[in-house]
Amino acid sequence: MTDTTIALAAGSALRGRPRGRRTSRRRDSRFGPVIVAPYVILTILFGILPALYAIYLAFTDANGAFAPAANFAKVIGDYRFWPATLHVALYLLIWLVALLVLVVFLAITIHSVAIRWVNSSFRLLFYLPGALAGASSVMLWLFVLDPGASPVGWLLHAMGFSSFHDVIQPDGLPLIFAIIAFWTGAGGWIVVMYGALNNIPVEIMEAARIDGADRVQVAFRIQIPLLRKWIAYMGVLSLGAGTQLFVEPSLLSQASNAVVPNDYSLNQLAYQYAFDLNDFNGSAAISVLLLVVALILSAVFVLRGGLFDTEDA
Repeated sequence: MTDTTIALAAGSALRGRPRGRRTSRRRDSRFGPVIVAPYVILTILFGILPALYAIYLAFTDANGAFAPAANFAKVIGDYRFWPATLHVALYLLIWLVALLVLVVFLAITIHSVAIRWVNSSFRLLFYLPGALAGASSVMLWLFVLDPGASPVGWLLHAMGFSSFHDVIQPDGLPLIFAIIAFWTGAGGWIVVMYGALNNIPVEIMEAARIDGADRVQVAFRIQIPLLRKWIAYMGVLSLGAGTQLFVEPSLLSQASNAVVPNDYSLNQLAYQYAFDLNDFNGSAAISVLLLVVALILSAVFVLRGGLFDTEDA
């Protein structure tokens, strides 16, 4: 595979749309504010304003007096804080790596299948788990993780697990939660990546094949680079969702009679502060810490993925 094909791919990625489409886009742009207005309003009411209120609570005490570090020092000094942080960090690491690697691999693999009905069947099969709500998905996995009731109980027994409590020991939960999250959410992203692959110009793919490139070279030299923004977009949204780990450990805690602690994740710990200790300031401090970490990591995805880079006209 020569540099000519790579240059063609890069040129196509940077090339703007035809002028006719640009004119149509300008003509239709007046409808943009009408379309996004409901989303903007809901984001302000249920996203930005609550976040600002949480920041206010995090930097004040129970009496409303300014306390810039007291709440943060209190929650960071809590003996439950660092174990919960480690749990979430391990879960995010496994989940994001699996997502970024396997979703792209599966999307490219499905896209390479030439038989239409096989292609469509695989996309539907991967997407179906995403139709389940988070709580419903975890309830299903409660049976899957029970060696006595699971359809893969033979595999769990072969791995040395004889009971549900053996499977859900806290040390192994980051991997279990990552598997549940992948099973639930990866299908939608596979469909998104598949659509992005369809937007790669056919002439680029044909030029690569004529140039002698095999499928691996096409994937690493053309498809993955042109998916870079979509991969970054997936990383940002999945990171934001992953830091909010709450439903899965909460349901497992109830189902296991507290084998899984009710302060396993940072969101659970924030819940404990707010509704068990009636300390909304401490709960807000945990939320702000999560927000800061998520913003920093999201910035890495955005900068490395060129998510907001504009195409040259």
